[in-house]
Amino acid sequence: MLHIFSSDYTGKLRECSEVKPGSWIHMTNPNHDEINQMVEQLNLEPDFIKDPLDDEERSRIEREDDNLLIIVDIPTYSHDVEGQATYSTIPLGIIITKDHFVTICLEENPIFERFIYNRIKGFYTFKKTRFAFQLLYAISAYYLRYLKAINRKTGEIETSLYKSMKNEELFYLLSLEKSLVYFTTSLKSNNIIMQKLLKNEYLKMYEDDQELLEDVIIEYRQAIEMAETYSNILNGMIDVFASVINNNVNNVMKLLASITIILSLPTMVASFFGMNLLLPITESNPYGFYIILGVAFFLSLTAAFLFWRKNYL
Repeated sequence: MLHIFSSDYTGKLRECSEVKPGSWIHMTNPNHDEINQMVEQLNLEPDFIKDPLDDEERSRIEREDDNLLIIVDIPTYSHDVEGQATYSTIPLGIIITKDHFVTICLEENPIFERFIYNRIKGFYTFKKTRFAFQLLYAISAYYLRYLKAINRKTGEIETSLYKSMKNEELFYLLSLEKSLVYFTTSLKSNNIIMQKLLKNEYLKMYEDDQELLEDVIIEYRQAIEMAETYSNILNGMIDVFASVINNNVNNVMKLLASITIILSLPTMVASFFGMNLLLPITESNPYGFYIILGVAFFLSLTAAFLFWRKNYL
C-alpha cells in the first residue's frame, strides 16, 4: 500500500496523488509494482526498500550517494487466539533523499497515525531531518507506553499468583518475557543508531534538531532501563509462580494421601475380621459387629485428627 502526503507552511497535511518535492511517501507492505515505481521515481537502490520488509533485518544506517537509509525497530501490539495482548517488534525503514522522505514498514502502526492526523506539533514533511527525529521520538514514546502496559498486566497476574493452579498465567508471563527480550534488544540497537546520528554527519542538523535528538536518546535510555528492570522482575515472578504451582500440587497430593490413609484403616480392620477363622469377639459377643465398627471409626477419627493437627487436611 502506498500513500503520499505533503504539508504546507502552515503545517496542514494533505494526501497527494503524485510524488513532488517535500512530500512524504509512506509504504506499507508494498507490492512489486509499487517498489519498482518508487525505485524509478526517486532513483533509489531496490534494497533500500526491500531490506526493511525483512522482519529479521537488523537496525543500521547506510548511505548511497545522496540517499540515506535508517532502519530501526518499532514496537507492535496485537492479540493472540485467546485475546491476550502480545508485543513484538518489526523493522521500519526511513529513507531520506534530497527532496523526499520515505517510510517503509511491513504493517500499519499507530505511530504513523499520529503524523497522518497532525497530532505532532511542528511537523512538516519538507523538514526531513526534524521529521526523522520526531518519528524516532514517537517510536520511543510507544516503547514506553507498551512497557508500562506490560508492567500493569504483570501486576494483574501477580494478584492471582498465590491461589492459581493453572498454567495459563505462566504461559502468558512467558509471552510477556519474550516481548521484553524483543524490546530490550531492539531498544539497544536503536540507541546505537541514535548515537551514530549524533556523532556523525549523516544528517544536516540545526541546534533545535540536535536538542530533539538528545531528547530521543534520553527516552531510549529510559526505555532500556525500564525493559531490563521489568524483565528481571518478570523472571523472578515466573520462578515464584512455578514454585507456587508445584506447592499447590504437593498440597493436593498430601490431601489425597491423607484421605487414602484414613479410608484404608477401616478396610484393614474389616479384613482381619473377614478372614475364615473363629475370632472371640465375633463368636461370643452379640455386639461384636458394633465393636469392630467402633474400632474402625475410632482409628479413622484418630488419623484424621493427627493429619488435621499437621495441616494435611
